[in-house]
Amino acid sequence: MVVRRVMAPCGLVLLSLWLCVQSVPISKDKTKEEPLKEEMEPPRSAETGLHYDRYLREVIEFLEKDPHFKEKLKNANMDDIKQGKLSKELDFVHHNFRTKLDELKREEMGRLRMLIRAKQDIQGGTGRTVDHQALLKQFDHLNHRNPHTFEVEDLERLIQSATVDLENYDQSRHDEFKKYEIMKAHERKERLSNMSEEERRAEEQRYEEMRKKHAEHPKVNHPGSEDQLKEVWQESDGLDPDNFDPKTFFKIHDSNGDGFLDESELEALFTKELEKVYTPGNEEDDMFEMEEERLRMREHVMNEVDTNKDRLVSLSEFMAATQKEEFLEKDEWETLDQKPIYTEDEMREYEQHLVNEENDIYKKSEELLKQREELERKQKELDDQKIGLQQAVEEIERIKAAAKEPAGEAAPVEPVVAGKAPRRRRVTSRETCRCRAPLSPPQRFWSERQ
Repeated sequence: MVVRRVMAPCGLVLLSLWLCVQSVPISKDKTKEEPLKEEMEPPRSAETGLHYDRYLREVIEFLEKDPHFKEKLKNANMDDIKQGKLSKELDFVHHNFRTKLDELKREEMGRLRMLIRAKQDIQGGTGRTVDHQALLKQFDHLNHRNPHTFEVEDLERLIQSATVDLENYDQSRHDEFKKYEIMKAHERKERLSNMSEEERRAEEQRYEEMRKKHAEHPKVNHPGSEDQLKEVWQESDGLDPDNFDPKTFFKIHDSNGDGFLDESELEALFTKELEKVYTPGNEEDDMFEMEEERLRMREHVMNEVDTNKDRLVSLSEFMAATQKEEFLEKDEWETLDQKPIYTEDEMREYEQHLVNEENDIYKKSEELLKQREELERKQKELDDQKIGLQQAVEEIERIKAAAKEPAGEAAPVEPVVAGKAPRRRRVTSRETCRCRAPLSPPQRFWSERQ
């Protein structure tokens, strides 16, 4: 990453604390300006790789814009910073910057809440158990109990988290790479198992040819050795290797001119060596492996040259390294293809993990199938109840319609069945009265005689 510092002593202390997190260079005379009027710009530093990277860089940059805090930082030492003594100076930071820090914290709290909700949704959707402790660790770099204001405890937590996380960052990258290689080998193994014998032999032959082709490359010089640096001096810088001068080389590759070689400036020195082994677009060359190789080279140089372990190489450290016996190392650098990345036990552990996951998924699918069957049964019961209710409503409506039938409507005619005399319906007295006029006494007498 490109690292910019206000001044060499201040930058060394700051970057020792934040482990390669940059501060913003200040070229204006702050004694002639009002801090209240300073424009709040977004961070211009490179990423650290941490999940709270932007928040970390913004806090550093705005704190450095405060003249009081900047002066205290300049005079602080590593122990004071790690013990939290510098954090207490937050109480003296200008109100304008404190307000901005409060805003940054609220934004970070909102981002973390969204991140946790998304992780819970993903894990819940796959049937995996949600690791709540792992989710809560996302908040370690701030005091989540106070989500509104940025206080001394927030700065202390940020310092501690950044120190630990950045120290472990390289190891986490190695672990991710090992997992990647194991997964790649397992997928190849599974692919071969699904092939016929003839197809398997052809695929294994092709793989062996690719492996041999990848291993055939020019000598890779030891990172940080005289031969490796001279090669950069000649091919990248266009200078005569016979006139190699370590001090001039350092100044050429200190691209930001701060007096130090940071990690990204060191990694840039290994590009020529990596190009000997890896070519983009070649099937046999894995670019993910190339970045792991670059990381290993940088760690090797840092372990040999960075004597004060501040993750920066000063000019004095660089010059001292050129006087060591290791600087004249002539042996070839051992690349990734020359050493095992994982053990057989690790492969078996990974495969067992896959089996366990498959079993968990099967159990979950069985549970979901049972739930589906139960839901279908309940749905059928509901459908039957619905049909019964509809029939009951129709019967009620029919009865209501029959009750409202007009009085003069003719009675229904009963159908005649062959061989059976139709049944005579008894006419009620009410119907008789409706159909005929009342009879006189003489008429009633003769009617009864008939």
